[in-house]
Amino acid sequence: MSKHDESRFPLRLDVLTRFKVERWYEQDGCQSRNNFILRAINFYTDYLEGLENTVLPPAIQSAIDGRIGTFEDRMAKLLYKLAVEMDMGISTLIDCVNLSEDYLKKRRVESIKNVKATNGKLTFEEKAAEGDT
Repeated sequence: MSKHDESRFPLRLDVLTRFKVERWYEQDGCQSRNNFILRAINFYTDYLEGLENTVLPPAIQSAIDGRIGTFEDRMAKLLYKLAVEMDMGISTLIDCVNLSEDYLKKRRVESIKNVKATNGKLTFEEKAAEGDT
């Protein structure tokens, strides 16, 4: 900014605010207190403008939020159904087969390893084919 573009603006600071300016202006890399105060004012006014002017208009943001909420509700219902089906299958298996704790621990370790290795994309058919070899 050239001297031609500048105008004087009287500014009164309370003792605490002046202390803050004195303490921080050099640490912020400013050449002067005036430069520090200009940067602070610009930072704060940019923040206020950001509150007024959001990136998306409120109607669009509301529509997106609504769609995400609907998607979240749908996923929660599907996960609940999946958990119920898994519980039924595991309970049925436990009723039919007597498995030791050691076997279950070993199976859990192997299952965790398989899911990590396949990023959760292992299918039942692939697992069955693996057992045939």
